[in-house]
Amino acid sequence: MKVLILSCNTGQGHNAAGQALYDEFQARGVECAFLDALSLSNDAISNAISGAYVATVQKAPYLFGGLYKVGDKISSDRHKSPIYLMNIAQTGALKEYIALHGITTVVTPHLFPAEMLTHLRRRHALEAKCFSVATDYTCIPFWEETEMDGYIVPHEDLLYEYVERGLPVELLLPLGIPASERFSQPMRTQEARDLLGLPQDQPIFLVMTGSMGYGGAARIARDLAAQMESALVLVLAGRNAQLKGAIDSLRHPRIRAIAFTDQVPAYMRAADVVLTKPGGLSSTEAAVRNVPLVLTDPIPGCETKNAAFFESHGMARLARSENAAACAISLAKDAVAIEAMLAAQRKTIHAHAARNSVDSILARGE
Repeated sequence: MKVLILSCNTGQGHNAAGQALYDEFQARGVECAFLDALSLSNDAISNAISGAYVATVQKAPYLFGGLYKVGDKISSDRHKSPIYLMNIAQTGALKEYIALHGITTVVTPHLFPAEMLTHLRRRHALEAKCFSVATDYTCIPFWEETEMDGYIVPHEDLLYEYVERGLPVELLLPLGIPASERFSQPMRTQEARDLLGLPQDQPIFLVMTGSMGYGGAARIARDLAAQMESALVLVLAGRNAQLKGAIDSLRHPRIRAIAFTDQVPAYMRAADVVLTKPGGLSSTEAAVRNVPLVLTDPIPGCETKNAAFFESHGMARLARSENAAACAISLAKDAVAIEAMLAAQRKTIHAHAARNSVDSILARGE
């Protein structure tokens, strides 16, 4: 078996899921490659689509939400969408790559490559087995246009959404959203704080905004420090230099901006409460880490659905930027609520989704 994982650079959640699967295939000794589907034909196309997506999310999130709603309305298995037509124009290089490298199984955590693969199956008799992996807690528009050998979806409670859109129930695999196994590895809070050089005797709040920096992180950090005088507030700025600069400019002794780090699992474990926007991957990673969780400022569209799923299953509290600090502080002081939330996360989230997904793909790909 030779596996190809295809993602796209529209937010890092898709790539994180793909990386979790790649790591699991590698651990099994399976030959595997991980590529950006759009860059196969032209890096400029990939960069343009990624840049347009990020700019819309950051500067006009409600426009993004409006486009999502339009997609939801026109989504149908009876005709081809503009999204499908856009993606099939990029299939030539993908067809050549699969043939040249003898790929037998393709896995994608993104709709765009799934549409490309569907076109190759319909028009060019692609023989490779194809599997998709959903990275949000909803069935996003246009999955019904695709033809996969299996659809890995986040949870059993969401199967009806996929069936309503016309996907065959026998192809739906409710195995969870793949997160790195590092998030499920045991680590005590004291150990995490020692590793990161953080104080043992101070309440710590971790604020995350996702790869695109959407959300009022600076305001939340300021409010947390003001409303709880003993609190240390850590803001994961990632590669967002503008966000890091905004946090640094506060010059507050109890607010720290953390640049890109590979220690996110440790920072989550070190925190008393994690505040993050409800991206499918970031929310899943926090729940796999099993930490008190407040979800803030969803990007309109699929993140709104993510937030609703987590709240309805008792896995997180929801808050806007203006009341996120009060919500997080209240949660930090409520041991009973925390115990119930962590129990709900353990009950609901598939902590080893990457492992189980690879098991299923290997079994079906033979």
